[in-house]
Amino acid sequence: MSPNPVSSTPILRRTLIWSVVSTVVLAVGAATVGYLVAQGEGLVSGLLGVLIAAVFLGITGASILIANRWYGEPLYVQFFFAIVLGGWLLKIIVFFLVIVVLRDQPWIQPTVFFVSIIAGVLVSLIVDAVTIGTMRLPHVSDSSLPTEVPEDAAPGASPSEDGPARS
Repeated sequence: MSPNPVSSTPILRRTLIWSVVSTVVLAVGAATVGYLVAQGEGLVSGLLGVLIAAVFLGITGASILIANRWYGEPLYVQFFFAIVLGGWLLKIIVFFLVIVVLRDQPWIQPTVFFVSIIAGVLVSLIVDAVTIGTMRLPHVSDSSLPTEVPEDAAPGASPSEDGPARS
């Protein structure tokens, strides 16, 4: 693996950090509203909904950060897409398993659970949009340009101290 980081890595790290902070704030809010609406079932449903949303949304950012470790390798693009696609497939499989396990549980308040998942997704999208909108990343990144050659220098000729020779 290459030690050269991809220029988007600090942005993804910042997005994940802000997502964790906003998830904690949202969890407190969902737990409070859930408790006020449906007491213990609402509290658990609110916390579980926010937790599920945070985990599923964090998998994508984490998979991209993991895939970026192979930057500079000949098979970087293949590794990148395999890891990110694997993360998405993992999310789909786990989502269906969670829904099957939780659908008929008596301790889940469905409305609070649903609203907390939607709130978690919306907060994550807001964090992503703000982070992407305020980032400072060049339009062409992670590329190298050839060294600059004077315009009037002949190919293979070395420039003199006085500049290029004139005829």
